[in-house]
Amino acid sequence: MDILYKLDNYRVCHPRETWDRIYPILSEIGVRGIERIDHLDRLGIPVYAVERIGEEGIVYHLGKGTTDIQAKVSGSMEAIERYSAELKEEDRKRLKEKPENPVDIRELVLPLDIYRYLGERKSIRGIQWIEGFDVINECTLEVPAEGVFHPYRGKLFRSNTNGIASGNNLYEAILHGALEVIERDAWSIAELSGNTYRRIEIEGAKNPLIHELLERFESANINVILKDLTSEVGIPTVGAVCDEEVWKDPALLCIGVGCHLHPEIAVIRALTEVAQSRSTQLHSRGKSSLRGDIVRRIGYERMKRIHRRWYEYREVIGIEDMENCARYNLRRDLKTVEEKLIEGGFDKLIYVDLKKGEVDTVRVIIPKMEVYSMDRDRISPWAKERIRKIRSIR
Repeated sequence: MDILYKLDNYRVCHPRETWDRIYPILSEIGVRGIERIDHLDRLGIPVYAVERIGEEGIVYHLGKGTTDIQAKVSGSMEAIERYSAELKEEDRKRLKEKPENPVDIRELVLPLDIYRYLGERKSIRGIQWIEGFDVINECTLEVPAEGVFHPYRGKLFRSNTNGIASGNNLYEAILHGALEVIERDAWSIAELSGNTYRRIEIEGAKNPLIHELLERFESANINVILKDLTSEVGIPTVGAVCDEEVWKDPALLCIGVGCHLHPEIAVIRALTEVAQSRSTQLHSRGKSSLRGDIVRRIGYERMKRIHRRWYEYREVIGIEDMENCARYNLRRDLKTVEEKLIEGGFDKLIYVDLKKGEVDTVRVIIPKMEVYSMDRDRISPWAKERIRKIRSIR
């Protein structure tokens, strides 16, 4: 299972092949419109909004890419992921009240009040469980349903989309789900530690798309700075932060984060994520946008001061000096991820199969990894020790 498409993404086939396979099923999962929305911005980096009727009414799934087809596939695959993660009747049949080999729920990073309630106990009565597979230890085990399905009302924490991923095959889905969990963990540690001061210099980048993307930002008079957020796990994680000196719209002070075994692909993901975030804010301006409403009340200059550490830097690393861990083969890449996790002190890599229909979709869970960047109520008891460790390494 070699990686055949790797210039701006990391897939076993060209996005056109993926599109031909998924297009016929989009209407079956409730998709009723696909619209390119980057015309609302001035960057010209493709962004699509996919409208779907979901469990919570009409929802929009966003997709981005360096090409039109890649962005369209990205948004459509996200729609498939979200559909697959909704709790359906067939999923209820998989739920258990009495697990045989449950994960220790304390390792799932709980809100502080739940940790206090738990004490020395390993579980809470009334939790619904579902079977997953631990790739590292090669065994089945059960995880709480609120860590798998979304939306889902459980007893432990608010459900979210972290680690939900689809792919052209199962291994591709697992790899991309794992990279997302590692990305959110590294971002969370950076937020908690305040360590966002290492800028990435991209002059040595070999991928021409990086230079083309940055030229688009420069031509639009949008300053963007790249930050190295890589945690002790060692898989390149990049943050891209932009300002908006032309329109002075605080909602367009956006961040994008990308994680990949290849640092240049991580950079491309972060930059296209910024473009997506900008288009999303502009697309939702006429609709209900909680973030947009709040930050526009705060104002542009004040918002930039609040987040000034993202725009400042104290040290620089060349992109050519960031470790490239990519092996260009799904099995070898997954093995690399496993090895990196174990070296970083993480002993489980769990996936739950969410496939509904033609497209492989999974939820990946890596116990002990932080989710603060998505849920400010959840911080693990070992976060401080990890931050101390990272600071000692750097």
